Amino acid sequence: MDKVYNHKEIEEKIYKEWEEKRYFKPEINPNGKPYTIILPPPNANGALHFGHAMFTVEDILIRYHRMKGDAALWLPGTDHAGIETQFVFERKLKLEGKSRLDYDQETFYKMIWGYVEEHRGGIQNQLRKLGFSLDWSREKYTLDPAVIKLVYKTFKRMFDEGIAYRDYRLVNYCTRDGTSFSDLEVKQVEQKDPLYYLKYGPFVLATVRPETKFGDTAVAVNPNDKRYQKWIGREIEVEGLLGKFKLKVIADDVIDPNFGTGVAKVTPSIDMKDFEIGKRHNLPLKLIVGFDGKLTDIAGPYAGLYVKEARKKVVQDLQKKGLIEKIDDNYIHTIATCYKCGMTLEPLPKEQWFVKVKPLAQRAIEVVKKGEIKITPRNFENTYFQWLENLRDWNISRQIVWGIRIPAWRNKKTGEWVVTEGDIPSGNEWEQDTDTFDTWFSSGQWPYITLLTTKPGDFEKFYPTSVMETGYDILKAWVSRMMMMGIYATGKVPFRDIVLHGLVNDPYGKKMSKSKGNVVNPLELVEQYGADAVRFALMYGNATGNDQSLSYPKLDAARKFTNKLWNIGRFINMKRIYDLRFTIYDSRDELLKHAIHEKDREMVKRVEKLAKEITKDIDNYNFNFAAEKLYDFIWHMFADKYIEDVKTRIDENSCLVLTTLYLILLKLLHPFMPFVTEEIYKRLGGQESIMISKWPK
Repeated sequence: MDKVYNHKEIEEKIYKEWEEKRYFKPEINPNGKPYTIILPPPNANGALHFGHAMFTVEDILIRYHRMKGDAALWLPGTDHAGIETQFVFERKLKLEGKSRLDYDQETFYKMIWGYVEEHRGGIQNQLRKLGFSLDWSREKYTLDPAVIKLVYKTFKRMFDEGIAYRDYRLVNYCTRDGTSFSDLEVKQVEQKDPLYYLKYGPFVLATVRPETKFGDTAVAVNPNDKRYQKWIGREIEVEGLLGKFKLKVIADDVIDPNFGTGVAKVTPSIDMKDFEIGKRHNLPLKLIVGFDGKLTDIAGPYAGLYVKEARKKVVQDLQKKGLIEKIDDNYIHTIATCYKCGMTLEPLPKEQWFVKVKPLAQRAIEVVKKGEIKITPRNFENTYFQWLENLRDWNISRQIVWGIRIPAWRNKKTGEWVVTEGDIPSGNEWEQDTDTFDTWFSSGQWPYITLLTTKPGDFEKFYPTSVMETGYDILKAWVSRMMMMGIYATGKVPFRDIVLHGLVNDPYGKKMSKSKGNVVNPLELVEQYGADAVRFALMYGNATGNDQSLSYPKLDAARKFTNKLWNIGRFINMKRIYDLRFTIYDSRDELLKHAIHEKDREMVKRVEKLAKEITKDIDNYNFNFAAEKLYDFIWHMFADKYIEDVKTRIDENSCLVLTTLYLILLKLLHPFMPFVTEEIYKRLGGQESIMISKWPK
């Protein structure tokens, strides 16, 4: 063995050998108990970031269960990532002086397809660099024809059962990106805006949006507000910028008597709450803001102005007419913004496809409360419950090209809608919806769709899956969707355990982002420190579910630990005075026969105790405990004390015990540090891969 461990010469060679020998396939243990993890699919056009490096947790679990003799399947896949990908591609077009509007839908789709295919292989190769033992023969893609077919089938069933429906209502709309979003994709931002107190006939009312007054269809008060009891049901005359107009005073429980003066203007076309008020009171809907972000023709001379520009002009003119009583410049409130571009979203009326979430969410809540599914860490259960309990019906329509087009057709003569499993209705009077599904609608079906479209029998054998391990930041976005969709489509939970990891921030504790310029490429760290060191550093000292800051000292310590392991192996290899019998440690009693010296017998018991603790830690998802125990034991107990003692009394028995115990430690460490443990194992005479050897008992 060389004096220094060189990860650059070893890692790629070992991974290639693993793949060639098909060690990643569950068929390596054909009679084993099924154990399944579905990889959270990275964006097909993306590059590796530290969120993906945390897939180390899944690899630890898969390698551990593979060594325990389970038929362990870790199924990889990639997501077309509708809005994300189209957003990136449109940005590329903009640099070329072009726009999506320059192309028809089919042409634009093909252009994005070509762009994604150029980049799609990159993420897989990057995942290989970290040693992830994924069964690449079963890799799936959200735009695989077989996957799309099942997405269509689910939607058709939902439509037939009344779970999916089409409706005209307000949706979160980004006038810059030209698409609607579900509540999930809305980023709530707290900001300070002026609160304008406007004169409305006999009332004064407060609003942050005076420019929308042209779309008002009522004035509302709380029915229990004694100040305005006499006005309820009456009509008032309001002085406006386009002349006088009349509004009815209505009473509704949602009006907060403590906000402003307790009187609110009702604009059903531009406010979610007002839209619901409008439905309850049969108010007309007057479109004041268009889908281009500009005021419509009903705004008279203000038509064609963007919202912020219109607000400024309207306020100036209202002040000139003496229709503003006062302005509170320190009003702090929350606004909905686009999570992609940061634009303030407009609630705009649009006919879209929705999913009724209440019956789906109720079942998804029940299975967790009944213990059918366990969430780790437990404190995220409340987040999960609160989200599902307050979830509104899910808008699954997206006005983008890149994605799975909705299999719904409208009759041009009657306006009737039909939904199919992808088939085109007969006749020339049908036109297909131009919208695509929300990406979460397809990825929400990922656990069962992947297994139904891989190899015959996979679904029956590997579903429900064992663990869904992912970042806590997509518990709402993705995990809750998989729960609802999986239970609905299959009648079974999609996984038994949910394990959530935290974010990896920059060394200063700040979230990594391209705009901040603080993104660290994990592959650069793999090149510098080795994959084993990066993986181990991510686990060591960080409890499951907690955020962590990237620590270069920890990376350096992990690299030194790698070298320590190598040096131990090198010492044992030089001192060996027999042909290693690799089956000897399968029997504790047989090993103890060679443990003549008291300290050898003591170390056998210590390693046996450690093996039980590591097993328990991994079973309980306490990866940090396992990593810390292995580090401390191997470095301080085994190397600093035990080996130093054995050096003074080396013989065949003590050397055999030393070597055997070291091999056990390598096995315990293998899920965390697969490359160096594999290489040392082979150097010490192992005839098979350490990754398919037996887990120590």
